[in-house]
Amino acid sequence: MLSYVLKRLLQSVAVMLFVAFICFVLSNYVGDPVNNMVGQETSIADRAALRQELGLNDPIVFQFGRFVIRAVQGDFGISYRMQRPVKVLLQERLPATLELVFISAILALFIGIPCGVYTGLHRDNWLSRVILSTSLVGVSLPTFVTGILLIYIFAVTFNVLPSYGRGTVVKALGGWTTGFLTASGWKAIILPSITLCLYQLTLILRIVRSEMLEVLRTDYIKFARARGLTNRAIHFGHALKNTLIPVITVTGLQVGSLIAFSIITETVFQWPGMGFLFIQAVLFADIPIMVAYMTLVALFFVIINLIVDLLYFAVDPRLRVERRVAGA
Repeated sequence: MLSYVLKRLLQSVAVMLFVAFICFVLSNYVGDPVNNMVGQETSIADRAALRQELGLNDPIVFQFGRFVIRAVQGDFGISYRMQRPVKVLLQERLPATLELVFISAILALFIGIPCGVYTGLHRDNWLSRVILSTSLVGVSLPTFVTGILLIYIFAVTFNVLPSYGRGTVVKALGGWTTGFLTASGWKAIILPSITLCLYQLTLILRIVRSEMLEVLRTDYIKFARARGLTNRAIHFGHALKNTLIPVITVTGLQVGSLIAFSIITETVFQWPGMGFLFIQAVLFADIPIMVAYMTLVALFFVIINLIVDLLYFAVDPRLRVERRVAGA
């Protein structure tokens, strides 16, 4: 088990170094960092002094090493547009994005898995057909269209939910701002979380359904029925358990996607998260914020994939047997 974890950790470090190199190239070679930091009236001598002070005249290897060390410490420099440390800007926006992603992931899992199991066990039921037909909406409609429709229905037509913003937030432990402790915060997160989770919910639903249908046709399920086990034990003790591996894979990837692609949802609902900050950075070519956002999203993906790999090892006994046989 220890060797398996160490191997996955080394792979994760290698991926992060590759991402750091891409971000380093973006920050140093997409435009001139000095030109982005000074005005047109700055003299050539002052520009040269600034390049020397920033270490831009050093060999690339040393520059990349400094970039990695600073990134590990969370230091991505100063925002060109806001003239504030990028680390502080991300700390202010991170709670909003993580709360939105958390609620969206909970909705996708706690609605998608039961609906997938139900439609797999009751293929010809009218309710299953309704669920499958409705799930096509989540796959077909783009996220921004879904968000605009929800705003029109619940904010404009019925005026029961806010169409933008995060509501009232309060500071919790460690300065973490949260809307979970106020009524307006809960109302504000409903429409964005539904919009963000809809595609992931549909995907999880359909994967669980297809896996359940496949598992129910296997020989060991037939043997379980021949032994006289109840349908409850067969469906939830044997069939559902063996659908967990692909569900874990998709769920892990989709949680990473929720973080990465919350940009559209945050833009539609003016949600003050990292995605909205990244869009503003792209519009103003604010390279430090863009680099920090990409690095942070890559870190989330790596951590989630590492957790998924470890869950494989815990859920699938075949992996543990293979490791023992290989070790013997």
